[in-house]
Amino acid sequence: MYDVLIIGAGVIGCAVARKLSHYQGKIAVLERAEDVADGASKANSGIVHAGFDAKPGTRKAYYNVKGAKMYAQVAKELGVPYNPVGALVLAFSEEDRATIEKLYEQGIKNGVDGLEIIERDEILKLEPNTNPDVVCALNVKTSAVVSPYEMTLALSYHAAQNGVEFIFDAPVESVRYENENWHVKTPKGEFEARAIVNCAGVGSGEIHNMISDKPLNIIPRRGEYYLLDHTVKCPFSRTMFQCPSKMGKGVLVSPTAHGNALLGPSAEEVEDAYNTDTTRYGLDFVFDKCRLTWPKVNTRPVITTFAGVRAHPDTDDFLIGEVSGAPEGAFEAAGIESPGLSAAPAIGEELGEMVAEHLKLPDTRMFKKAVPLLKPFAGMTSEERAEACKQDPEYGRIVCRCEVVTEAEIRDAIRRPVGARSIDGVKRRTRAGMGRCQGGFCSPRVLEILVEELKCDPTDVTKSGGASNLLVGTLSDIAKEARGHE
Repeated sequence: MYDVLIIGAGVIGCAVARKLSHYQGKIAVLERAEDVADGASKANSGIVHAGFDAKPGTRKAYYNVKGAKMYAQVAKELGVPYNPVGALVLAFSEEDRATIEKLYEQGIKNGVDGLEIIERDEILKLEPNTNPDVVCALNVKTSAVVSPYEMTLALSYHAAQNGVEFIFDAPVESVRYENENWHVKTPKGEFEARAIVNCAGVGSGEIHNMISDKPLNIIPRRGEYYLLDHTVKCPFSRTMFQCPSKMGKGVLVSPTAHGNALLGPSAEEVEDAYNTDTTRYGLDFVFDKCRLTWPKVNTRPVITTFAGVRAHPDTDDFLIGEVSGAPEGAFEAAGIESPGLSAAPAIGEELGEMVAEHLKLPDTRMFKKAVPLLKPFAGMTSEERAEACKQDPEYGRIVCRCEVVTEAEIRDAIRRPVGARSIDGVKRRTRAGMGRCQGGFCSPRVLEILVEELKCDPTDVTKSGGASNLLVGTLSDIAKEARGHE
């Protein structure tokens, strides 16, 4: 029996969990995948949008602007990579100029600071690699980049530090309200709670329709990306947007929080909400669009491509608060597409407070401060590296050469609250496998460390949960099978 069950361990679910951990109560997060940040929270642009694009008066606009203003402090508390790089929204025609002027006016109405419209010569002075056909741009000084999966992880760590339980591989099969409590059925068993919070991302419509008599339709939109090697300097210091369309904010070229260049996304409606395949069509679309911003773009530095699916609601706005058409004790953050990452701190704070107030949960006086993410060995000075190795000799063993990740960092990622249980789990926490060889060198050693720390069989280790096992058997098994056929 729980006070609160949160469905979904993406950035929104973990932000809500962190806020609720300020209160006295039994709280759990149910996640369909094997780790936090397994959906859109690991596969997006990593942009903290300032809030100029959202229609004034909407929940998107309100939570975007409030959340963006909270980000620097939250990232500092949690030790998450965050960089206020700014952004330019480019116009390549007089028709585009009208869009830029509209975005400027929207931003002012939404309360966005640091907006100005600049002309061609100033753009090329700020960003010399921009297409010289540019006409004007919206200069967004308060835009930033963040590591989205590390933000989600850090939120989950802090929530777990303060008593929140995380239950993985637990997709919701049914939800019912009985005897004034909510009953949530999963393959891991049935869970009961006084309140539930739907933060299920692309699955939020399905959960909503289990508990409400007012249907919600979520349209899955897949976006595909190119990621470039960080050893090749990003051609822009800012996030470079093109004018948005009805399908989203458009294709961008942007530095990431870790110094890579990111190109994308496309925007394609798909039937399967969990289909993250990349396609020739989608990637060609991204590449062709990027040429408009960066004429010299090429695929030579590309180290990987990936896709994420965002949850577009047919209401075209966030649904946040008590679930309309449902019994009491049902809350949701549904239809959270872009700028959901930017809005997450504000949504987490307000929705968590709503739930706590509904249940009359008392404040806890033993709330623990966050243990910040470790400073990466790759980012340390020579003196810091020497001291780290002195304190823990495992800092002296490099496992991932591309990203300079040590054994000490990998073991810490597994041992932390809500620790890694897969190759990709280690990858998101440490960047081991995110470099130019994409894990070709370090994956076997990462697998060995997972086996040692989790005390499991090597054949049980997966790339990303489910049936993604890296090993299918042992040489001994093969020999026995061969002898059986003799």
